[in-house]
Amino acid sequence: MTPPPELRALGRWTTRPRIPGSCLGVAVAFLHVHLSHTIPEVGRTPLSGLMLCALALFIGVGYARDTRALRTLFALGEGRLPITPQHLLGAVQEVAAIPGRSFWFVMQGWLGGTLLVALTFPSMAHVPWTESLRLTALGMSIGPLSAMLVYLMVVRRARATLDRLVSLGLSPLEVLAALPPRRMHIRRRLVMFTAIAVLSPSLFILDVAFTRTVTVVDAWAQARTPTERAAVMARAREGGGPPLGLVAGVVTLLILGTAALGGTALSEPLRAITEDATRIARGEVRPPRVIHAEDEVWATSAAFTQMQVQLVQALSQLRRAGIQIASTTEQLVATSTEQEVGADEQAGALNATSATTEELARSAQQIADNAESVSAIAETTFGAAQSGQRGATAFLGAMQRMKEDNEAIADAVVRLNKRVQQIGKVVEFINEIADKSDLLALNAELEGTKAGEVGRGFSLVAAEMRRLAENVIRSTKEIEGLIGEIRDATNGAVMATEAGLKTTELGTLLAAQVDDSLALILELARQTSHAVRSISLATLQQQTGTDQLAAAMGDILRVTEQNAAATKQMVAANADLSALAADLQHVVQRFHVEPAPDGEPSGASGAPAATGGG
Repeated sequence: MTPPPELRALGRWTTRPRIPGSCLGVAVAFLHVHLSHTIPEVGRTPLSGLMLCALALFIGVGYARDTRALRTLFALGEGRLPITPQHLLGAVQEVAAIPGRSFWFVMQGWLGGTLLVALTFPSMAHVPWTESLRLTALGMSIGPLSAMLVYLMVVRRARATLDRLVSLGLSPLEVLAALPPRRMHIRRRLVMFTAIAVLSPSLFILDVAFTRTVTVVDAWAQARTPTERAAVMARAREGGGPPLGLVAGVVTLLILGTAALGGTALSEPLRAITEDATRIARGEVRPPRVIHAEDEVWATSAAFTQMQVQLVQALSQLRRAGIQIASTTEQLVATSTEQEVGADEQAGALNATSATTEELARSAQQIADNAESVSAIAETTFGAAQSGQRGATAFLGAMQRMKEDNEAIADAVVRLNKRVQQIGKVVEFINEIADKSDLLALNAELEGTKAGEVGRGFSLVAAEMRRLAENVIRSTKEIEGLIGEIRDATNGAVMATEAGLKTTELGTLLAAQVDDSLALILELARQTSHAVRSISLATLQQQTGTDQLAAAMGDILRVTEQNAAATKQMVAANADLSALAADLQHVVQRFHVEPAPDGEPSGASGAPAATGGG
């Protein structure tokens, strides 16, 4: 398994600042020993050898400790483990903890090395055991400063290492879950750094001052004469070696450099957070990145990263919602416009339908009036048929009397001729009534058909009335034929009175036939009268239904007009909603969400970073 190039030797590179930081502390101690004259000259060379041996031992133990503390990172860099999110998160947790581990390892190394040198030095250099105490104080003053310097250098490299690990496929939320922020540590670190910055030069100055004072006091005590004592005081004022502030100045420069590193380590994540916050304030939303830091700053960075993730999600959802709302409102506006047009068309159609319904009601009223007229005509026809039957009976009696009194045949024939003429007129009247009834029945049937379901009964009655009218017409035609025969017969009777008996018998026969025909006419007239009554009743019912239909159409028209008004209000509301959707899109478009680069997760960070593992 070939590891990626960015992981090879990444573990050594992360912890490498521990060596120059420790060497710098040993160099300061070496300078103090050789320039301040606090250690006897005979012991400086053995002490230097012991210091170098302790440094070499510290470096060797440090390599083994780094391999154990960063086992997952070393395994990934050597290709012994596959690059999976689980292994990357394990390496992230190890790297996050390495600055604090390095600090305490350097502190332990200085403590162990100082004790080793302090215990070994008196026997090797043949100096008093009080020098061991001085060496211990010297190591305890330089050790914390060196450990703080190493910590700050490792912190910056650990941040860069975490950036590289995150860029291999970890999301911001995964990193935040693996490195929960810890707080209330910055105050402790600042107190510790302040104590180190104050105590380290103070101990150096105190050691040099104490050594110079003891040297001057010993020389003063050994001087026997005033001249020797004056020379001792002159040498004390002039300074017999390097200036007293030289070593203190070197330590001060080291403290200032450490303070600069501390300020940089503290300001880098804050500056990165400020840059991201400024971009967000300008509307430029980039893919969320993890800005690594320590303690409270890491808690701030984690909260800011979570805010970025939620902001990107919220903006994406708002953008999708704005697009969907805009599309929906456009559809609603289009639909509402169509509904408005449809409502107007429906209102127009209902107006036309209402007018048609009112016209139908007027037609029904006319039909009812006509039906009443037809009913009156039918009653008249029935009365005429009854009169005809009575006339036929009288005619039959006259024919019988003609048998008895042949002498009055001429008068009877005349009367018969008159009666026949009257019957012809009646028949013509009946025929006209039948024609009108047929025409009215046809019109009634057509109007019933137009009325639809409401006029179906009326159509049936009109059809029956039409059929009866046609029967009446056929019967009247038969009667006309009979009247023609009677006329011929009477004319023959006038011209041939000689055949009185035969003619009388023929007249009797014809009278009987007329009686039968008139009976048939009477029956047909009776049926016509009943049919017309039914038509009149149906027409009245149709008129009532048509009035109800006209009232219902009026109600429908009012409801339709209300719906049209509501549709117009809905169109206005949809227009307002469309304007709100446009405002929402305008607000969301202020934020330009940049997509994540190909192959890089949204949690990858492009700036120097550190972790909350400290």
